[in-house]
Amino acid sequence: MLRDVVARPRRDEIDAGADGRSRRSSAASAGRRSWAPLRPWGSRYHVCYGHARSRHRARRHGGDGWVVAAHRRPSRRETSASQGAAPATKRVLRAPVREETRSPDRQRVTRDVVVTHSTRLRRGQLGARPYPSRAIAPASRLSARSPPAGTHVRTTQRSPVRFGTDIATVSLASVASDPSPLRTSFRASYAEGVVSEFFGACAGGAILIAWALHLGASPLAIGLIGALPFAAQVLQLPGAWLTQAFGPKIVAVSAIAASRLVWLPMIALPFVPLSAGTALHVFVAVVALAAVFGVVGNNAWTAWMGELVPSAIRGRFFSRRTVYITIAGTVASLAAGIALDALSARGFKGPSLGALAAVACLAGVVSVYLLRYQHDPHPVRARERRDWRVLIVVMRAAPARPFLWYLLAWNGAVALSASFFSFHMLSNLRTGFAIAALHGVAVAAVRIISAPFWGRAVDRFGARPVLVLCSFGIAAVPAMWLLPTPAFLWPLALEAVLSGTLWGGHGIAAMDLTFQLSPRAERPFYLAVFATAGGLGFAVASMLAGLLASQLPTRFDLAETWTNLHVLFMLSALARLAASILTLRIQEAGARDVRAFVGIVVRGATAALLPRRVAG
Repeated sequence: MLRDVVARPRRDEIDAGADGRSRRSSAASAGRRSWAPLRPWGSRYHVCYGHARSRHRARRHGGDGWVVAAHRRPSRRETSASQGAAPATKRVLRAPVREETRSPDRQRVTRDVVVTHSTRLRRGQLGARPYPSRAIAPASRLSARSPPAGTHVRTTQRSPVRFGTDIATVSLASVASDPSPLRTSFRASYAEGVVSEFFGACAGGAILIAWALHLGASPLAIGLIGALPFAAQVLQLPGAWLTQAFGPKIVAVSAIAASRLVWLPMIALPFVPLSAGTALHVFVAVVALAAVFGVVGNNAWTAWMGELVPSAIRGRFFSRRTVYITIAGTVASLAAGIALDALSARGFKGPSLGALAAVACLAGVVSVYLLRYQHDPHPVRARERRDWRVLIVVMRAAPARPFLWYLLAWNGAVALSASFFSFHMLSNLRTGFAIAALHGVAVAAVRIISAPFWGRAVDRFGARPVLVLCSFGIAAVPAMWLLPTPAFLWPLALEAVLSGTLWGGHGIAAMDLTFQLSPRAERPFYLAVFATAGGLGFAVASMLAGLLASQLPTRFDLAETWTNLHVLFMLSALARLAASILTLRIQEAGARDVRAFVGIVVRGATAALLPRRVAG
């Protein structure tokens, strides 16, 4: 690993004069370039730069590459007469590098990149620490950044080149200063994620339930509304075909724009004199269309980002984007909940919902503009014909079949209660929209905090033991909803911590197993089949739960006062426990034993919670 890089130019190499022009020494003017080596200590990759006739210098210093150019580019401060700063000389090193990395399915990926790095020298400063200028360039720009004639470049590096810091840090730092399509796309993607969270806060979650309650929806209708986004997962396969036929950017921008602008009728719905049934039908139609377009658009967006973001910085990019959108989602959800509570208390619930729909549509317009601003790495692509018979092969594959049945059963068990938690908080516990939004924020925050631990556990022990532990633990989450009452709400805090922790590990383990069980060639179809199975299980169970809740009495006494939703919570807990047993049938090569993993987790938790004994 490259830990330290220091450029050490010789004293007779460059003399930055007071007039701002660099003067070479007699040795340099005579045609003999005597560049000092760029020598990283403690690494297998050494870069030296000099003239092609001085190749012995590279061997002497253990170098693999050679250099390139030296030129002067004064900064803004240096060009300002009022500053009076000494002129600077900037030396630039560019070298094509072949980068070899490992994909999530352990396949070797090789690509050619160009590493460019520069050192700025001031008068009297003969040694300077280099800073990255443009760390990575696409292979398509290789010819434009190749060294000039007469230089020699030879690289044998097998891992990404790093100048002083990690390649991901260098790459993202270079994006901030490199006027390239990649830089602008990254910034636009960060901003688009933030704006999309404002759309979700004003047109989803607790606000969606508020619309349903305002329009007089029954528990059956609420179950149907909650099932629509998951029932739309059956469109994953047609969405994959559209993405392949027209390209991911076109499909993503068009579908996401449609899914967000379809909310325009909801702005005027509170002010139009419609019957309660007609208004509810309009609302359900809007939610259904938004779900359909959202599934197609999100799948195309995922494929687009997979092509746009380099593999070497993909993890850092998505983690940074997750931080931004989590903060934005927290602020937007709390603001929407507080505003709706304040205006509803004054009798303006309908107009406030229409105003939130207007904010959602405005955020949708801005997000579409930011999507169009992002770069398409492959604007012209050849159409490929796919053999759709591979879907039958996927469903018959022995390694994937247990996981497929688990997804079907697990999502069905989760759907029995997932659509009714917010409804229970608002109608039975009477918490208000602000508390409901705060509960969702707490779950998301705990999930993000626990994600690094689960990620290390999956890498060390395998995805299967993590999935087994989290599945059995999540089975207890619906049962905790039997405890809160309008005067006794603190169990919701414990439920948020438990749910956020276990769902964080479940999501990471399920995603890792999805990649491991799907061969690389047929992976899009495997992913589509997995998502379709989970979506169908959730949609069918959610509709059945709504039908059951509408048939049960609203309140009845059974040792204590129960509601119809309490029955759904208990059934969901039992169904999750039964579905968790299916995880024991999943096989993963190289995974540790479940009992050993559980023992390690229990011992670690005990050591963290119990106070340490002081010797003596």
